[in-house]
Amino acid sequence: MSKDQHPIGSGFTAASTATDVLEGLDLTGQNVIVTGGHGRLGREISRVLIAAGASVTVAARDPRRARASLSGLDHVQVEQLDLADPTSIDDFAHRWRATGRPLHALVNNAAVMFGPELRLDSRGNELSFSTSHLGHFQLTRALIPALVEASGARVLTVTSGAARFGDIRWDDLAFAGGYDPGAAYMQSKRANVLFTVELDRRYAGHGIRAFAAHPGVVIGPGPHRPDALASYRDQGLVDDNGATIIDPEAGKKTSVQGAATPVFGAVSPVLDGLGGLYLKDCDVAVLDDTVRPLTASSIPSDANSAMLDPVDAERLWDVSEQLLA
Repeated sequence: MSKDQHPIGSGFTAASTATDVLEGLDLTGQNVIVTGGHGRLGREISRVLIAAGASVTVAARDPRRARASLSGLDHVQVEQLDLADPTSIDDFAHRWRATGRPLHALVNNAAVMFGPELRLDSRGNELSFSTSHLGHFQLTRALIPALVEASGARVLTVTSGAARFGDIRWDDLAFAGGYDPGAAYMQSKRANVLFTVELDRRYAGHGIRAFAAHPGVVIGPGPHRPDALASYRDQGLVDDNGATIIDPEAGKKTSVQGAATPVFGAVSPVLDGLGGLYLKDCDVAVLDDTVRPLTASSIPSDANSAMLDPVDAERLWDVSEQLLA
């Protein structure tokens, strides 16, 4: 576990927006890839990076849909990428490397909504784990040469405070013994943080630093599935009319606030010299090993030692390599 996992006094708050984080920064000449950079959170990440001068490539499973979502934004490129398809990942990385462009920041943002039924990718991996972790693991490794070329590159992986409660089911990653959607989601989010820890350990010496960011809970407007809407009400995320409740100090954020911590991790010079850390509210998160219950209305989201465990991080890296072999 990193000795640096403690707040550094970034000057930002839970209510800070991505625009606040980028104030005064000129990203002209920097190349950034944002996976899923057209969704509610991803589009805001892409928008503010472009506004600060970055050249942004949005990697999307459905480029047509992504282009429609990004309509009105200039200086953005859309490329096809399906994180559950190893061939698609290799093709995307090959196209990028063929351009010869250095990659200054990779924002691993894409994810899938977990559902009540078990879904597997073509290799038999549970889809949340496959998309959120394994696909990003393959993509990041394939782009290492471009990241090294940038000198001082960042890899920011969007995770969740749910990582605090996620267990890696080492003997049953694909839930063959019985599927639990919540456990699957939390496993994928724990994997995001462990991946960050090991990536930074392996590549900090090559000029690549890695961070995992909890954006907060960003619900946004509906329509929502009836089961999801009921869950959101139980958690105090929406009111009886389905309207989103915003309370940044409680982790309930707008998309412009939710994008702030990922953007902070991806490009802010405040983090120079650091890496392998879990971020929250535009700062390095508090390390809190107190046992705090997970309830319908309360989801603790500070870091704990288990989600940063270097032994588990190295083990997950080795297992992920085996799954991709």
